[in-house]
Amino acid sequence: MKIALPSRNGLIDEHFGHCEAFTIFTLDDSKNIVEEEKLTPPPGCGCKSNIVPVLAEKGIKLLLAGNMGQGAVNLLEKSGIQVIRGCSGELKEVVAQWSAGNVTDSEIVCADHESCGDH
Repeated sequence: MKIALPSRNGLIDEHFGHCEAFTIFTLDDSKNIVEEEKLTPPPGCGCKSNIVPVLAEKGIKLLLAGNMGQGAVNLLEKSGIQVIRGCSGELKEVVAQWSAGNVTDSEIVCADHESCGDH
């Protein structure tokens, strides 16, 4: 299974649309990390809708994120990528917490879209 986390400096980026990179982890059947990859998104703001097909093509099935607008959630879910919002902290620790069943979706949608439109 492949999961992606919007990241900045080894931590979950608080906003999907402004992340420095996506850290992609490949997990084995026991949910242990077996591979790590960084994907740098194209510049720009918003939901980076052009990154969603790339994530889907890479086989991402889950996105563990800080927060994002509903538009991004809709695009990801339409592409078969489950979204869990409300994550924070060090990337591998977030994955470990999710693997242990201790991470649930906050269902909080980012409402700060003044600088670059609805994302």
